[in-house]
Amino acid sequence: MPFADPDLLWLAVAAPLAAWAAHRLWRRRVAADAAWASRGLWDRLLSGYRPRRLAAQVALLAVAVLAVGLALARPRWGTVEREVERRGVDVVFVLDSSLSMNARDVAGSRLFAAKTLIRRLVREMPGNRVALVQAEGQSLVMTPLTLDGAVIDLLLDAIAPGSLPVAGTRLAGALEQALELFDPGGRGHRVVVLLSDGEDHGGGLGPVLDELAREAVVIHAIGVGTMQGAPVPLPEGAGEPPAGRFARARPAEPELKRDAEGQVVISRLEEEVLAQAAEATGGVYLRAAGAGADLAPLVARIEGMATRRFESETLDTRAERFQWPLALAAAA
Repeated sequence: MPFADPDLLWLAVAAPLAAWAAHRLWRRRVAADAAWASRGLWDRLLSGYRPRRLAAQVALLAVAVLAVGLALARPRWGTVEREVERRGVDVVFVLDSSLSMNARDVAGSRLFAAKTLIRRLVREMPGNRVALVQAEGQSLVMTPLTLDGAVIDLLLDAIAPGSLPVAGTRLAGALEQALELFDPGGRGHRVVVLLSDGEDHGGGLGPVLDELAREAVVIHAIGVGTMQGAPVPLPEGAGEPPAGRFARARPAEPELKRDAEGQVVISRLEEEVLAQAAEATGGVYLRAAGAGADLAPLVARIEGMATRRFESETLDTRAERFQWPLALAAAA
């Protein structure tokens, strides 16, 4: 006979212990009574005393304790059909991977912190369908909506700063692609989580935000970076002179992004665009100065949304039979 919680079967050991303890207590009671009244008077003074009755009480106590232990271990036998549903929210993560996300004003880099935040959100919201869109001057759907959160974890490793063909940041295009990933007609269970430093060179957010609001898609924005900002290291190999006899030695420090006048570019967190996107769709904006930022307000908002049914299946499972030993314990 299988048990749902076999680890609790050790409680059955309490049955003989309970019987032993009850037996000792009754022996002490009988010895105390015999100290002040002879046994010839017991039929008049203790009319309810019967040795067999006491033995039966001790045995029934042991049976009750044993049956409770078996009930807690939840015995199962026989099969029963049960329909199992998976319900949740559709969440599309839009990750800005532009060159400015390589800035190191947060530990690791902004992109490293953003990836860690996405991994945390996927872990803290199991059961939801998730998708990933990479955003730069053009956007790329890394994966459509899926129940397999491990796919997101693998694909995040493949994202590097400035890795798409078109440089810059155009958040509007990424949000448009995020909207296309949702099933048509659904309302109240669709979320976009936008992670960026707020630098948007494309503009044109107004129309797509209006469309998202009409479709009841909520944007929660996470601003990654600091207001003080930091220089932007160029990816490995960028900005290096051609190799040859006059090639200079490779610097120990990474090359930094510079403007047309040769000045080092300082990239700062720009919150206005992100806060506007969240406010226009009824979402929340969070500032993340590192991978350990508090995500509880965002998780609470998503978990509080109406859910939809993703899939259902009928399973043959073993029937719970804990009621039988529990009834035996009550009877004893």
